[in-house]
Amino acid sequence: MRLVRLDRCQSGIKLGRAIYSEKGKILLSKGTKLTDSFINRLKNLNIYSVYIEDESSEGIDIVESIPDELLNEASSVITEGLDKIAEMNGTRPTVQSMIETEKAIRTFQKIFKDIMSCLTENSKILNLIATTKIHDSHVYTHSLNVTIYSCQLAIKNGLPAKKIEEIGLGALLHDLGKIFVSPEILNKPGRLTMEEFQEMKSHSELGFNILRKVHELPLVVAHCALQHHERNDGAGYPRGIKGEEIHPYAKIISVADVFDAVTSHRVYRPAMLPHQGMELLYSGSGTQFDVNQLKLFKNCIAIYPQGLTVRLNDRRLGIVTKYNFHSVGRPNIRIIRDEDNQEVTPYEIDLSEKENLTLEIVEADALL
Repeated sequence: MRLVRLDRCQSGIKLGRAIYSEKGKILLSKGTKLTDSFINRLKNLNIYSVYIEDESSEGIDIVESIPDELLNEASSVITEGLDKIAEMNGTRPTVQSMIETEKAIRTFQKIFKDIMSCLTENSKILNLIATTKIHDSHVYTHSLNVTIYSCQLAIKNGLPAKKIEEIGLGALLHDLGKIFVSPEILNKPGRLTMEEFQEMKSHSELGFNILRKVHELPLVVAHCALQHHERNDGAGYPRGIKGEEIHPYAKIISVADVFDAVTSHRVYRPAMLPHQGMELLYSGSGTQFDVNQLKLFKNCIAIYPQGLTVRLNDRRLGIVTKYNFHSVGRPNIRIIRDEDNQEVTPYEIDLSEKENLTLEIVEADALL
């Protein structure tokens, strides 16, 4: 099984995994043969990539850090919960709006505990690729991704379960304020004006002002929303605090937040390759990000996980078969096409070996 871009799929290809709606309902089952009609419908639903089964990927099993069922449930809970919070807090807060907000928070707490349990019990390293589903709102999808990354990083920090839960909830709700920012600004393809950027920046305080009033939550969760754009050197917002003034939870979430943002497709820019995203993080080491958190993050996620279709700088095409823990960004690759894009009898190379150090991944098919 492997993950490929939808626009490179041809009629007759077999799905390796089911495709879900953002509400968690199955749209196409595993084993379904795609038709041109199906492919066009999926494109219209903002599906960018799908898992397929073919001869070249035979025997490649995707290691799941979190089961599909739980990811779909989490996606549904986040979507419905944030929609409810936005609806109830769109005008002047009332007793009823706070009750409904607290109900949504309780569902978040339950789903996060399930995610934390999976990451604690089932995974040494986090698989970057999750379930293929519709992404109608990048705010909701981003919130789930940042929650998973932050939880994994918190575990790597050796923190106790209570603190990991607080960080997870802070990550899940860190962008809550964005549901009150104009969609035209959130999805603007060009550069924001000064006024638009000020509105965008307001999401930190908007989220904080809602969360600090929720009795079900520790106040530190609200501070995660407030501080996740603060920088180590004081150049962040909204308060321009720096160093030890920034809460340790916010330092963890900021790493996960930026990594997911730059490695995800947006209407206003293409996604970076994962190793490029990691390089961007390291360019802000000590100034934007906590150095220790960057080192831990680098060692707790699989940048190029199994099943990902990639192209090397010598134009050969292959599939990631094994993640090398000792060499981030240099996995084992099953070569399936040569430099002239001709099919070959599959063979494997290890990018971490000395003789292959001139090779590098220049395209990750399904991540662009």
